[in-house]
Amino acid sequence: MNSLTSSGFKNFMKMALEQAKIARSAGEIPVGAVLLNSAGHVLAKSGNRTRELKDPSAHAEVLVIREACQVLGNERLNGCDLYVTLEPCAMCASLISASRIRRLYYGASDKKSGGVEHGACIFSHSQTHHRPEIYPGICEDEVVELMTSFFGKLRQ
Repeated sequence: MNSLTSSGFKNFMKMALEQAKIARSAGEIPVGAVLLNSAGHVLAKSGNRTRELKDPSAHAEVLVIREACQVLGNERLNGCDLYVTLEPCAMCASLISASRIRRLYYGASDKKSGGVEHGACIFSHSQTHHRPEIYPGICEDEVVELMTSFFGKLRQ
C-alpha cells in the first residue's frame, strides 16, 4: 500500500490513534505513532510511555524511531514515514530531523508544546540539516476529541 493514497493516510493514522488509546488506558498522555519503511510496511508502533518507563523522553515518536533503527540496523531512517497523532514537540522534531525521516504526517496541531508549526518550529531553523515533507491535519477531529476528553477528565 502506498502511504500517499488517501486511504493510506487515514489507515496509518488510525493505527497511530489506536496506539494513543492504548497509552490513554495506561494513564499516559494519548499520543500514538507509527513508523513505516519506504515500501509502506510498519516497522514500529507505540504510544507515549513516559510514566510507565519513568522516562521523560519516552514519547511515542522517540520510541518508534528507536525501534525502527534497531530493526533496520541503522541510525538513519531514509525513506521512512512517520505518522503521529499530535504535532511533535521540539525534542521529537529534532530527533525526526536527525534520523532523516522522509515524511511526517500528524493529526492535530499543538499550539502549547508543538515544535513543527508552533513553538520552536525546528524544521524552519537554518541549523536544521534535514527537513521532512510535512502533512498536518490527518484525522484531526478524532485526535482533538481524544486529547480534549483526556485532559477534560483530568480537570474534573
